[in-house]
Amino acid sequence: MSKLELTWIGKEKQISPEMGILIKREDLCYGEKSSGNLLIHGDNLFVLKSLEQDFVGKIKCIYIDPPYNTGSAFEHYDDNLEHIAWLGLMKPRLEMLRNLLRDDGVLFVHIDNKESAYLKVLCDEIFGRSNFISTFSIKVRHSDRMLKGDKDIHDVVENIHFYQKTNEFKIKKRSKNETEEDILREYIWDIVTLSEGVPIMLAGRECVLYPQGHYELVKKNPNALNLKKISIRGSLREGNSSGRFFVANLENRINIDGFNALYKVPNMGDDHLGFRFFLARENQSKKNGHYLQGKPITKITAKEQPYPSFFDFSTEFNRVGYEGVVEFRNSKKPESLIELLLQIANTQPGDIVLDSFLGSGTTTAVAHKMGRRWIGVELGEHAYTHCKVRMDRVIDGEQGGISKTVEWQGGGGYDFYELAPSLINVDKMGMPIISKEYNVEMLAAAMARHENYNYWPDKNMPWKQGYCGESKKQAKNFIFTTTGTITLEYLDGISVELGEDEALLICASSFTPECKSSHKNITMQKIPQILLSRCEYGKTDYNLNVVDQIADFDDEGVD
Repeated sequence: MSKLELTWIGKEKQISPEMGILIKREDLCYGEKSSGNLLIHGDNLFVLKSLEQDFVGKIKCIYIDPPYNTGSAFEHYDDNLEHIAWLGLMKPRLEMLRNLLRDDGVLFVHIDNKESAYLKVLCDEIFGRSNFISTFSIKVRHSDRMLKGDKDIHDVVENIHFYQKTNEFKIKKRSKNETEEDILREYIWDIVTLSEGVPIMLAGRECVLYPQGHYELVKKNPNALNLKKISIRGSLREGNSSGRFFVANLENRINIDGFNALYKVPNMGDDHLGFRFFLARENQSKKNGHYLQGKPITKITAKEQPYPSFFDFSTEFNRVGYEGVVEFRNSKKPESLIELLLQIANTQPGDIVLDSFLGSGTTTAVAHKMGRRWIGVELGEHAYTHCKVRMDRVIDGEQGGISKTVEWQGGGGYDFYELAPSLINVDKMGMPIISKEYNVEMLAAAMARHENYNYWPDKNMPWKQGYCGESKKQAKNFIFTTTGTITLEYLDGISVELGEDEALLICASSFTPECKSSHKNITMQKIPQILLSRCEYGKTDYNLNVVDQIADFDDEGVD
């Protein structure tokens, strides 16, 4: 029985992209060295192919926001070919992304209604329908704010398809979003009336003052403890942070705010509430302090609930224009949305998050602030003008987006890489030649990657440029690449240094005929011929032409 799948003209044609090499730009790296974070400029198809050697099975969460395939995304095609081309170029990217995921990894694909249904079926085919978790509907625009291109229908919702790689992924259910009213029911007294308070700053904290008459305290039931008995035992001045806070910040406010003023102070105490109330009471003795502290009867256990499939982010999208201190009209996503997805994906500090359509850098900014490692790939100049600028500011302590929520203060770093040009070009006679842009080191690194070796030149033995295996010390198989002509005399010299249990692969532009089988533990291969049968060299038109992909919004529209 044939499987259910999405078909289109040309689907059966396999794309074999070149495995490009990544060139580190020391002048564009920023912050701490060897952080594990990578910002890469280049076509993501070639970059993903290059990442396979080091990151297969290591990525925890992937979020991508590919071009939505509007009319301007493929300006050289008619409508039907535009749709076919888009599917044909998304398929290999999704296949590579799946390979990069850990067994407990997940993929989020953000898309609008134009291609959402087709993309869903394509993802079902690649990931398996049983690994589909949900499609989140995200409200991105206010219903009453029209766009210039709107005619009969005003689209306000976009979709995020959510897939796991295998059933090893376990979603972390959310804690119930309790209101303050819900939380206060757990106290042995209730605030039954709580009018709007007055914001005040105390010791750098954003506190709230409720003067007398703006609240009412009542006992929960006849058996509830007397209000006086919920104060901290002993002097509030002795050995605890609450007592020190009272003395330093609240004691002197009695003359200003009067007795019986209620203060709400955030980030105080070790319970999960995140705030506590302090009350200045006129009849309290000086010995026990002027302030009472409401405390829970028992530690509150947050209830777990499933996530909904609909989220209203219209307000966040409307305000996102300059989030991250870079402008990226019509395509930027709010940091709060990516934060939510990384929570749903159950990512933990140190997990790797990947975005291969990085845009303005929102995914990497959020991952960095949340303590995750990250890889961001961007084809356009946005890699320099937006992504790099944004990540530099994040590392410097930028305070937009989710910074305050996660208490971001700055730090960390990243390495900047550029995708090298195609290794093989064709000369004017139609013959394949090694690109002139490749120096000896770049060629050696490229050949090592193509042959699945780790590029690691040995300073003492220059013919050992790379090794196979997890450890260089224990390696027995090595690779050597040269543009020169290898002779038998040269091989004999190498053979003396090569151990009896070691093997060497030599990739050379040319070698004399007798070299082919002169030594059992030395294999000869000729470049570029050995590469031509593996992939399509010199072909670079795999990109998705992410230019002007979304219609302009009016001044009242959404970013």
